[in-house]
Amino acid sequence: MIPAFQVPWEPARWKTLLREAVRTTEQLLAHLELPACSADVDPTFPVRVPAPYLSRMRPGDAADPLLLQVLPQMLENDAMPGYVTDALDEGNALRVPGLLQKYNGRCLLITTPACAVHCRYCFRRHFPYEEHGPANHERALSLIAADPSLEEVILSGGDPLIADDGALGRLLERLDAVPHVRRIRIHTRLPVVIPERVTSALVQALGTLQAKAVMVVHVNHANELDAATQRAFACLAGAGTTLLNQAVLLHGVNDNVDALANLSEGLFEQGVLPYYLHMPDRVTGTHHFDVPQPMAAALMRQLHARLPGYLVPQLVREIPGDQGKRPIYWATEGAEAL
Repeated sequence: MIPAFQVPWEPARWKTLLREAVRTTEQLLAHLELPACSADVDPTFPVRVPAPYLSRMRPGDAADPLLLQVLPQMLENDAMPGYVTDALDEGNALRVPGLLQKYNGRCLLITTPACAVHCRYCFRRHFPYEEHGPANHERALSLIAADPSLEEVILSGGDPLIADDGALGRLLERLDAVPHVRRIRIHTRLPVVIPERVTSALVQALGTLQAKAVMVVHVNHANELDAATQRAFACLAGAGTTLLNQAVLLHGVNDNVDALANLSEGLFEQGVLPYYLHMPDRVTGTHHFDVPQPMAAALMRQLHARLPGYLVPQLVREIPGDQGKRPIYWATEGAEAL
């Protein structure tokens, strides 16, 4: 018998949770028994918070670390020097619409334009998704098949798991049929914000791939983890999927050593290996999440003194034009990014 915590969900539930997600600041604050406030922010990037994620927030706590990730702030309207809409210069990384290549040997396919949750620090909150949607997949897939240097395809978005099981399964099959594609990597927040997205069909699609399946989830705080996320991760691991985590270092959310240590330990207990800790990208509307690099380096030194090395993520910043994420060497006081 398969233990209950390793049994995937059936598809109807996650779609209902997505459809019924909170979509206004007023609804979000009322659910948490917090005073109403108005934040006149970009209407193209509205509130979206599904119930499973909302249920992990503490009622009455305006400083809840999960709430701060999704609550619009008036600070988002401030124009700050050095903060731009395309901080990673992704416009210059396009090979064809919907397909980016920043690094040798791998490319990134904009799988869907939508996410299940709208994180206020999102680096693609201004991305022109209308120009790079699924209608471009045929051209992108043809390019991937014709370029033997591309050994890894990264599915991103938006969130690739927003696609239903049928569409996602067909895309995975197409990529898996390309002989030189050795790894298919999926970057997603859905197993965290709606764990019920991990369905039997998804697990089967991942488990039958010839290419190695890697899923990079996105958890910033240990409070995002619960029994449902553990079940989702167990199902994915049971399909042979390698599970990694990328977190973002965010002011007020996880910029202290206790939060970072608890996150790494909580992830490992649920079968996910801490991988990257990103410095926030300098995207318009996100400056209030910034953590100074010397402070980040000091936190990493404290984390290294507290945890075994395999639980310490690599502190990185993405620099346009680099051939990979740039490590921030925190072992010295200077903490230079080299």
